[in-house]
Amino acid sequence: MASPYINQPYTPARPRMFNTTLAKVIWTLVPILSAGLAAAVPFVVAAVKGVVKPWLAGVYIVGEIAIFSIAFAISPNPDDTSPVPGFLMVLLIIAAATHTALLDNEKITVGK
Repeated sequence: MASPYINQPYTPARPRMFNTTLAKVIWTLVPILSAGLAAAVPFVVAAVKGVVKPWLAGVYIVGEIAIFSIAFAISPNPDDTSPVPGFLMVLLIIAAATHTALLDNEKITVGK
């Protein structure tokens, strides 16, 4: 009797976000070089490619808008000296760059 597994199709591999290490570096630099303004862009691209689920990109979009809104609400005047808006922006940049670098990590399954 033949094995039922021989003729079974292979399960498709999960799509990859980065084809090369250079691509990974460039995509990781997007949130850093844009000062957080494009923090959600790598996740939108990853959702379009099928690397992550669309809700994860939506969370990053909403989070980015919320952080910018809070930062501008705290310091609407350019002469304000509060460190909180800058701290929020740095947190956004660090989180987005770190999460972008981890998009192809097989050990992380949240949103994939």
